[in-house]
Amino acid sequence: MLKDKLVELLSEAVQKAQAAGTLPDIAIPEITIERPQKPEHGDYACNLPLKLTRLVGKSPAVIAKELVALIPAAAEIEKVAFAPPGFINFTVKNSWLAQQAENIYQTGDKFGNNESGRGKKVQVEFVSINPTGPLHAGHGRGAILGSALANVLAVSGYAVQKEYYFNDAGNQMNAFKNSLFARYLQQLGMNKELPENGYHGNYMIEMAKDIVAAHGDKFSKMPEAEGVKQIGEIGLKRVIELIKSELAQLGVVYDEWFSEQNLYKDGQYKTALALLKKGGHLAEKDGATWFVSTALGEDKDNVVIRSDGTPTYFAADIAYHYNKFIERGFDKVINIWGADHQGHVSRLKTVVGALGIDPARLQIIIHQMVAMRRGGELVRISKRTGDLITLKEVMEEVGVDACRFFFLARSANSQMEFDLELAKKQAPDNPVYYIQYAHARICSILRLAKEKGIEFPDGDELL
Repeated sequence: MLKDKLVELLSEAVQKAQAAGTLPDIAIPEITIERPQKPEHGDYACNLPLKLTRLVGKSPAVIAKELVALIPAAAEIEKVAFAPPGFINFTVKNSWLAQQAENIYQTGDKFGNNESGRGKKVQVEFVSINPTGPLHAGHGRGAILGSALANVLAVSGYAVQKEYYFNDAGNQMNAFKNSLFARYLQQLGMNKELPENGYHGNYMIEMAKDIVAAHGDKFSKMPEAEGVKQIGEIGLKRVIELIKSELAQLGVVYDEWFSEQNLYKDGQYKTALALLKKGGHLAEKDGATWFVSTALGEDKDNVVIRSDGTPTYFAADIAYHYNKFIERGFDKVINIWGADHQGHVSRLKTVVGALGIDPARLQIIIHQMVAMRRGGELVRISKRTGDLITLKEVMEEVGVDACRFFFLARSANSQMEFDLELAKKQAPDNPVYYIQYAHARICSILRLAKEKGIEFPDGDELL
């Protein structure tokens, strides 16, 4: 990449300056290349002199001028210049840019593809929320990050599997099922309180109304445990279909939908815990079973089986990653999690190591929270659900293209604000509109060239 080339040129210049004695022989800060905000400042810029000024005792202007004089010539670069207070600016040759256009034209859809991942299996698991309600706007960020990363890995030669993991077992699912059953009875005019840890969103009421319309009062005549079970299965199926539909609308399609329940049905849970026990990594304490992670460098041990005999979510994660690495044989697993899962990263990597798997094969990407704004106003409430604004509402308001662009506009580890008004704005300050406008203009130029019989087999012939 051109940015890598510029870093290489700057590194050579620094080495020359150190060899000549104009810069001391010290560790050089990371060299970063950015795009200047003003076109007259060139195509790329570097602030290395500003980083060096305190380390070497020279002004950034002096450092910049010295480095500019030492940067070797390159086929890609037209001009290298100093810009106050201490930037080094690069202007790219038009002929080189034209050749890139020709390369892209000749390569077609395969431009940028490579074989770095050939022969390697990688799984990307993302979104994976409990199927207890609709996706909210923040889930869109993880969905687009996972989808885009999977695409990049695929064109790099990896055999990629995109997976959604349903936490469809455990306490939260029980709360969901009991909440839906309570809403169902309420729709039938019966007095039934929501459980203390229940789900209060309006979507639960709407779902209960649909169940009454389809099935009448039949579940109310069953023993409560059976009614809760059957109502819960209907609700679970509806939510899963809703999640699949909304993600497909966003352009996110999975290869595998994995159910947590299968880990218990198919035996991975027992097998993984038996493997940990054999390795001496489990201990009984206070009536519960613990993963002794302190022996492996963690700050505390972690419960895998509660004192009532029920497995924790951590236990399910252990079985799930045993399944991924040992049974399905992925060379690399990438999990994309929300910021609320940051504290789980270290313990999961530790237990993967305890299972005999190199923890480096597990990569966990944490994406930060999304703040939804409408102009200067923070958007907190959804007019439909009474909960956080849903992903479906965002897609309907600004469109899928704007959703995908804005969710990818910032790196995963940075906080982001999604301005709904900006995303709809038909003006150059909306980057999505600007890109769409540029695409329309390019199509118009190509159409006109075809009508007039203009051919351009070589990009540099137009210069």
